[in-house]
Amino acid sequence: MALTGKVLVTGGSGFIGRMLCARLAAAGVDHVAAVRVASDADDRRRGTEVALGDFAAADWGDIMRGVDAIVHLAGRAHVGAGRAADTPTPFIVANVHVTRRVAEAAARAGVRRIVYASSIKVHGEASMPGRPFRAGDAPAPVDAYARSKAEAERALGEICRTHGMEAIVLRLPLTYGPGVKGNFLTLLAAVASQRRLPLAGIGNRRSLLYVGNAVSAIEAALVAPALPSEALPIADAEVVSTTELATRLARALHVQPRLFHVPTTFLRGSAALIGRGSEVGRLLDSLEVDGSRFRELTGWTPPSSLDEGLTVTAAWWQSRHSQ
Repeated sequence: MALTGKVLVTGGSGFIGRMLCARLAAAGVDHVAAVRVASDADDRRRGTEVALGDFAAADWGDIMRGVDAIVHLAGRAHVGAGRAADTPTPFIVANVHVTRRVAEAAARAGVRRIVYASSIKVHGEASMPGRPFRAGDAPAPVDAYARSKAEAERALGEICRTHGMEAIVLRLPLTYGPGVKGNFLTLLAAVASQRRLPLAGIGNRRSLLYVGNAVSAIEAALVAPALPSEALPIADAEVVSTTELATRLARALHVQPRLFHVPTTFLRGSAALIGRGSEVGRLLDSLEVDGSRFRELTGWTPPSSLDEGLTVTAAWWQSRHSQ
């Protein structure tokens, strides 16, 4: 990676941000991580971490001094099931308002490029069979989270066009790796404990993104020549069904998968009755991503395979749960 300018990483203590900052440090790239709460005394002494408190109310001016490019990772993701997951205000504040304030401060500071980590869910919750989501597809967000990410993309684009900054929007699918949370962690824990799961025979197609591949793609976006102003989906090279994902997770964990078959109609109906239809839908529906446009524009290829990513993730899990 041949980066010569200073990089600001918002959400530098988060899931992707921690690994990105470590990679920038290893490459000798001048960078600063914007975090809400200071996490490491050594980082503070080196001046690579700045705690800003509430990002929505923070003064972004000082931290922008000398910054050439920004990787904007900070934001609010899903908060779980139920009504709270579709309450728009927290997502608007964290994802739209903060993005707008970061972009406006960047414009005043003369920042050249902003790489924004958005979500493939801007396109919807499920892709049609044989028709993966790809660059150029119209947005069709379903929930408050996805709508806020789509609005953040629009706000960023408008500000960057007005002020001559480069905006690169990366739409990420479910991202996994050491430190993963949410639905992937739930599945990982269930497979690791060898619970019997009704996940046999599910023929969907799901795209995933290993966190190491996400960091590699962000690095490619930082150093690429000027890119067209379009949102670019990225993903691992391999697409898998939920059944295959559970089976390969078990292999990475060195346990036997305990999967049994239940008709998907029964699973959907049962989940709807207990208010968990959207969660189960993510296990049964397809969400396939075509990342070829980003690869064509940048020459990037995912450096890690699915099995390699699952092996690293499984090792992290086992290190945390070993006696």
